[in-house]
Amino acid sequence: QVQLVESGGGLVQAGGSLRLSCVASGRSFSNYDVGWFRQAPGKEREFVIAITWSGASTYYTPSVKGRFTISRDKAKNTVYLQMNSLKPEDTAIYYCATGAVAPNVVNPGGYDYWGQGTQVTVSS
Repeated sequence: QVQLVESGGGLVQAGGSLRLSCVASGRSFSNYDVGWFRQAPGKEREFVIAITWSGASTYYTPSVKGRFTISRDKAKNTVYLQMNSLKPEDTAIYYCATGAVAPNVVNPGGYDYWGQGTQVTVSS
């Protein structure tokens, strides 16, 4: 059993930055891939970015490439999402999720555990 808790969301101006954290309890992240998804009001949950359990590979949706970076600290059981150059269209609830999914990282149904989400709002 894995419990995930996200934090770090908030309200920022366009062009600003936020760093989200996802902390796991129970099982370690060490053997799981980790992904971030987001869901805007009235929209489906969509894939954002993911990292494999080894940290060797990352996957991005085109809209965030060059702006968002995912990393993991296995010793702290924590995955980070650094978001730079934020745009209003990035506004959503952001969720972290984990499971043995690579390379099929974009399908939310493949993940076993999910956090509660953290709100990111980017003003124009």
